[in-house]
Amino acid sequence: MKQLLFIALLLFGCSPSVTNSSNKANLQNTRPDWLSAKPVVQTYYIGIGHSTKDGINNYIQSAKNSALEDLVSEIKVNISSTSVLSQIDANKEFQEKYEQIIQTTVADEIEEYEQVDAWEDNLNFWVYYRLSKQRYKEIKDKQKRDAVALSLDYFTKAKNAERNTDQVLALGFYYQGFRAIEKYLGEPIRLEFEGKEILLTNEIVASMQLLLDKMNLTVDPNEIVLNRRVTQNSMTVIARAIDKTSRKPIADLPLAAYFEKGAGDVFPNYKTDGAGQSKILLTKISSRDIEQTVAVKVDMMSFAGQGSSAIYSLIADKMVVPKAIILMKVHRPIVYIASAEKSLGVAKSNQQITNRIKNFLATSGFEFTDDKSKAELSLDVSANSEKGAVSGSIYITYVTALIRVSTAADNKEIYATSLDRIKGFSLDFERSSQEAYNKSMEILDKEKLPELLNAILQ
Repeated sequence: MKQLLFIALLLFGCSPSVTNSSNKANLQNTRPDWLSAKPVVQTYYIGIGHSTKDGINNYIQSAKNSALEDLVSEIKVNISSTSVLSQIDANKEFQEKYEQIIQTTVADEIEEYEQVDAWEDNLNFWVYYRLSKQRYKEIKDKQKRDAVALSLDYFTKAKNAERNTDQVLALGFYYQGFRAIEKYLGEPIRLEFEGKEILLTNEIVASMQLLLDKMNLTVDPNEIVLNRRVTQNSMTVIARAIDKTSRKPIADLPLAAYFEKGAGDVFPNYKTDGAGQSKILLTKISSRDIEQTVAVKVDMMSFAGQGSSAIYSLIADKMVVPKAIILMKVHRPIVYIASAEKSLGVAKSNQQITNRIKNFLATSGFEFTDDKSKAELSLDVSANSEKGAVSGSIYITYVTALIRVSTAADNKEIYATSLDRIKGFSLDFERSSQEAYNKSMEILDKEKLPELLNAILQ
């Protein structure tokens, strides 16, 4: 009995492993045909994804993402010649952008795809996905029906608001209607509304444009003369919106303000009050241009709120919105300079710090005078270097400087700063002093001059 058991165990130990043979066969002999040529199946969209096993990435997830991208690339976006997209984009300026956005949306929303197969070797991983064209069409048709029903509801509300002369509410409803069907801008959505056949997307965009065409936006005054130092100006600009037909003010209309020429800080977003007015707030002018313009227009993106979309942005940019221009004739501030720069107690022939500040202000759009009575600003600079220690053949020197900007008329301080004991060292005190001044220039450029300009222009 023991001999029989021994023989049985010996035979079992010598038999080949089925599992190991199978694995080797899978790696060596079962490379699928779909890796050599992508399958063409009339009833399915096909996606093949690949990822390398680099030991860092999640190669399975990476391959799945790649397969989905490949699958989605087979789903084409067709633009109808009767669609709103074709009508407003005659030169196809942004049709490609629209198609890219839609493709991205499809990738995010795709569902009910299935994995057909997967294969891997030691260095690579592939996966094969498919999506039923019929099922995909059924899902998309239902989504479109729901979107059209929602859009039509908002469109109806917009028309009622328009009839009640509530233009802002109407624009808001039109936007909601647009957003519901924005993924179908390339398609002609035909339906009946109040006894008339309409193309819904086309009608929404056209209705928004007609509402905008009936608005008149003005600014008062439309031309101003002001100082580049905004705090010295008392000019107030009022934007006003009215209905062209009734001449009634339009309340709660969102407006946007921005520099169209020049540069500076202007508060960007407004809403008109009950009188159809809004005060435009200009806080800073940073451009040297003598003539600059600020534009005020109806802010179409405001209707999107936090839910703005890239597609709506494309369409909104194509709309002709009411706009008013403020022409600004900018006076450059005039500066009087008083300076005393010394090196080791002796007046410097080269007013290094003063000249650097003057050049900076000149390139920033300031002018200068030797007559303080004609100046708006007074710049005072005082600097001196002092001897420090001597260590062997190294001489150490320190520079201290005070810089002050004030109003010339009443000596009211606007900005003041100092350079405290900036250290220089060289082979003698004279060269050490110059080295300390050179280092002071670096601090002046990096820190002090931007601060000074900002303080003056506020």
